[in-house]
Amino acid sequence: MPNLFTPFTLKGVTVRNRIAMSPMTMYRSVDGRMDDYHVSYLGARAAGGFGLIFPEQLAITPDGRTTVSCGGIYDESQLEGLARVCSLITELGGVPAIQLGHTGRKGSVVTPWEGGYMLPPEHPNGWQTVAPSAIAYGGDLPYTPKELTVEEIHELYAAYAQSARWAAEVGFKWLEMHYAHGYLGAEFFSPLANQRTDEYGGSLENRTRFHLEALDAVREVWPEEYPLTMRLGSDDLHPDGARFDDAVVAIGWMKEHGLDLADLSLGFNTDAMQSNPFNDPGFMVERANRVRREVGIPVAASWNLGRPEAADSVIKDELIDMVFLGRPALANPHWPVWTARELGYDNPFALVPEDWGWWLRNFRGHQPSIGLPEPTESVVAAAATTNETRGVRVDSDAGVSEAA
Repeated sequence: MPNLFTPFTLKGVTVRNRIAMSPMTMYRSVDGRMDDYHVSYLGARAAGGFGLIFPEQLAITPDGRTTVSCGGIYDESQLEGLARVCSLITELGGVPAIQLGHTGRKGSVVTPWEGGYMLPPEHPNGWQTVAPSAIAYGGDLPYTPKELTVEEIHELYAAYAQSARWAAEVGFKWLEMHYAHGYLGAEFFSPLANQRTDEYGGSLENRTRFHLEALDAVREVWPEEYPLTMRLGSDDLHPDGARFDDAVVAIGWMKEHGLDLADLSLGFNTDAMQSNPFNDPGFMVERANRVRREVGIPVAASWNLGRPEAADSVIKDELIDMVFLGRPALANPHWPVWTARELGYDNPFALVPEDWGWWLRNFRGHQPSIGLPEPTESVVAAAATTNETRGVRVDSDAGVSEAA
């Protein structure tokens, strides 16, 4: 039976554990490039034990960014920084992953701490956004996007393919298509944003056509031995929006088009959602597990899984295959080490580079002063009992794993 620290193999790639750092937009790029900042903070998560490490969503075109400070992979000048990121993550034992996306009608904005409002197309830091239909999101995003022509949609497929070629070239080993969070893929899927009357709108089959054709374009150039995955906005939580039942069907179609894993999230195509699950622990897990059962595809989920016992249990109970962590990864670059220690697994410092691990395992001082909070006694006692029953051990090279 797996646990949070069991290696996970998908296609020809083995991730050292089930813990992924989700893509988190940092608004630190100049002309879409990764620099020393990105190398250092992403390298820290690899050194801290995360198995799969994503930079932020990388735009496939300049107008696919959220702000002018967001990352991209649409120009050769961006490849050097991305190669540095991949090299360090790999050196430190992680698997470098990339998320390709386009923000659609949610682009041309300022950073969140500046207010997150939308800039008009004529502003020096703004642009004309595009979308399936000429429907503005509303609220702080009032400007109407340009409806994409069929020719322009096909040009986006070419951009996806070129970005995927470059991604493999610089060293990424895992690729995720971003079809969630109100961005372009989510917009095509949702009747709230997609009211086209051609072959890309109307029926579920038509609203999923963009996803399938984009997957086809990437699958053609992405190495077959590397996983091709996606994050889907599976539910708009609105009676007129995307419904989860439709998402299950659509993911089945995507599997037929070469999808290797489904990462489940919400649509975020409206601020008028009819329910608010955001304080509920692991609220996407049940949905993801349904996809796992009914579609027969590996799944991942995020949202409120940052408590060690919660993350571990959804893997042990085989509800999902990987846990994606965003804010917990930003809050604690050594979240995997802390979690292994908190849950009572032996030798959690095997998760960090050997030079760090040697010093931490051989700490000769006051243990509570090591820099990590002392493990919760009740959790450790329960974990020790469970681990003894299930034969969980820590391998000195690979970290925590199941005993043979």
